[in-house]
This record gives sequence, structure tokens and C-alpha cells, in this order.
Amino acid sequence: MGEGKRKILALAGGVGGAKLALGLTGVLPADELTVAVNTADDFEHLGFSISPDLDTVMYTLAGVANPETGWGRQGESWTVMEALGHLGGETWFRLGDKDLATHIERTRRLRAGETLSAVTGDLARRMGVKPAMVPMSDDPVRTMVTTDQGELAFQDWFVRLQCRPTVQSVRFAGVETAKPSPALLDMAGLRGVIVCPSNPFVSVAPILALSGVRAGLTSAGVPRIAVTPIVGGQAIKGPAAKMLAELGHDVSALGVARYYRGLIDGFMLDKEDAALATDIEALGMRVRVADTMMRNDEDKRRLAADALAFVDALC
Repeated sequence: MGEGKRKILALAGGVGGAKLALGLTGVLPADELTVAVNTADDFEHLGFSISPDLDTVMYTLAGVANPETGWGRQGESWTVMEALGHLGGETWFRLGDKDLATHIERTRRLRAGETLSAVTGDLARRMGVKPAMVPMSDDPVRTMVTTDQGELAFQDWFVRLQCRPTVQSVRFAGVETAKPSPALLDMAGLRGVIVCPSNPFVSVAPILALSGVRAGLTSAGVPRIAVTPIVGGQAIKGPAAKMLAELGHDVSALGVARYYRGLIDGFMLDKEDAALATDIEALGMRVRVADTMMRNDEDKRRLAADALAFVDALC
């Protein structure tokens, strides 16, 4: 590893990405970590600008995430949702009272002309988040899911319909003209790139679809690794396994590795799937077998340290 190449760029979305990002904060100085977060599942709801992945990462890094769900805030109350339900309002997307404060302030500042990056940075600092945490773009990109029930906005498919419709394809509306965060294009001083164990199709793919991002990462000349979001043929969290199957991929860590082929140099495989190592290596990737389950904060730091060691081993 060359002198001065110190920063880790982590691509994250959802609970899995937030957990590993938290682990990385436990083993890296704050100024050596940038977490770039998916915003393609952002949407407007009840008049507010909602950024689910940004908030999941922010609450997790701030130590205030709900430990049972991984998303939302701990010690939450639901007075507004209960009152809204009595009035016949939409309550399928649950927004707790503390969480609502985030959406109210974000919406106010965006409407006043601030960028999503500026608002996110300030909210994160006020909540005590130390490393840089950036939205993938300040421009709107929206995940649209084509299903057997027609095309659906991501949150309609994911939350309102609970992933029941069969997925046929996914597209990212607005990605062609959206400008990526400068953090995704600046490869100077980079130690390596870690693709967190997030859903490949709806958390990582939108980031990679932004103009210049995939090309910049593949030509950066630094190690790039991915941590599997699939263990024993099952998603650790969320609909990744269902999407792998319905989009025609092998429902395994091997299927994820094939999806990332050409982007990454190394793949972190769970010890339960160690038998897949040879097949993944045949794709031209180095493999590191590890315990990838993050049950507690100690597990998160352990996996983060293992991922960093893997990055350095690929230098």
C-alpha cells in the first residue's frame, strides 16, 4: 500500500451496509472513512422528503438506531401515526415521532435550496456522526421495479406490498442525468473500496449506475472488495435472495460474486459457504472466508477489521 493512500470508501445501503459502516468506525479514524449511501429509494411521503438508507446509516453511526429492526430510532413513539390513522391517513410507511423530526428538518432545508449533501452532513454532525457520510447524488434518482403487477416505485413494492409481487426488472429513473457525489469520483488518497453487504440490485447498483462511478472505481488502481449479503442461500436482511431468484441469478454468494464480476478484486465469503470459494476464485477474484454475521457491535468491528486486512492483502 503506497504512502498516503489511507482513506476507505464504503458503498452502503440498508441495514447490512449500516452495520458494517459502524464496524468500520470502530477500527478506523473518522477522517479515514467515507460512507457513500444509496439514495435511489428516497421518496416523498406525506409531503416530506424521506431518505430511508441515509437515515438508517446515520442513526446507526450515531448509536440511536432501533436495535431490534436495524432501522428507525430506538425509544420511538408513534403518536403522530396513531392520530393520522384515526383521520384515515396513510400509515403503511411507519414514521415514528423522533424520525419525523428528521424528515421535517430535511424537507424544510431542501425546499429552502440546500443540497441533500449539505443537509445530510449537518444532520449527521448534529447527531454525533464522525466520518464523512455522503448521499450518492444530490440529484433525484428513483428505483422503479417492474413486477407481475406492473411497474412500482420501490417503497410501494418493498414496504406497502411487502415484496410480494414478482420482480421482472429494475431501473433507476433519473440516473442518466444525476451527478454523483464528488466522493465517488475522487480516487486520490484512497486505500481501498469496500462494497458493504447491501442488496446488490437496489442498494449498490444505483450507486454504480451514476455516470463515471463504475469506470472510476474499476480504473482506480486500489483494491476493491465486496462482503457477501447472502449466507447459506439466504439474505441476512431484506429481499436480496428473492430478487436474485426472480432476476435469474443463482441464489447464493456465488450469484452475488458473478453480479460484481469486473468491479471487485476480492470477495468476502461466509464460512458457511466456504465450499463456494473455488468457484468464486474462478471468476478472477481473490476470496477470504470469514464469519460475516454481525450479531453485535463486537462482530461488526471484527468483520470490519477482517475486511481492512483483506483490502491491504490485495495491495
